[in-house]
Amino acid sequence: MSRHQPALLGGLLIGVLSSLPIINLANCCCLWVISGGMLTVYLQQQSKPEPVETGDAVIGGLIAGLIGAVIVCAVSYVKLMVLGPVVQTALDNVRQQLSDNPQIPPGVRDFVLNMIGGSGMLVMQALIFVPLYAVFSMLGALLGTALFRKKQPPVVQG
Repeated sequence: MSRHQPALLGGLLIGVLSSLPIINLANCCCLWVISGGMLTVYLQQQSKPEPVETGDAVIGGLIAGLIGAVIVCAVSYVKLMVLGPVVQTALDNVRQQLSDNPQIPPGVRDFVLNMIGGSGMLVMQALIFVPLYAVFSMLGALLGTALFRKKQPPVVQG
């Protein structure tokens, strides 16, 4: 197994399970992200006879989280393209409600309208998911290190 293949597979797990409808609901507590980090360490440990270094595990978890976030953002972009008319109708309703509310300052209204537009939502999603998935995947990798690291035999001094 190559050096980054465990991280790629962990990121694939994160991205696919976080993108699937209904299954992604279990990701409310970053379950899939943490699981992807743990899978990365498990696969790293399976390919080595010696214990996995903590630094290698954390780097693998970081890469897996970044890959997972990119996959989720890409799938969201595709969903937005496919469901464009439905999303556009919902956005028109939000725009109308924002325009009808005199208590919202014009600057705030314009900012919100720009952010809920197609590319604005994707940028906001990327700004949230990339660091969040990276951190929680690293935490999963640390948990995986605690669970899956091979024990070193004691050194016999003679």
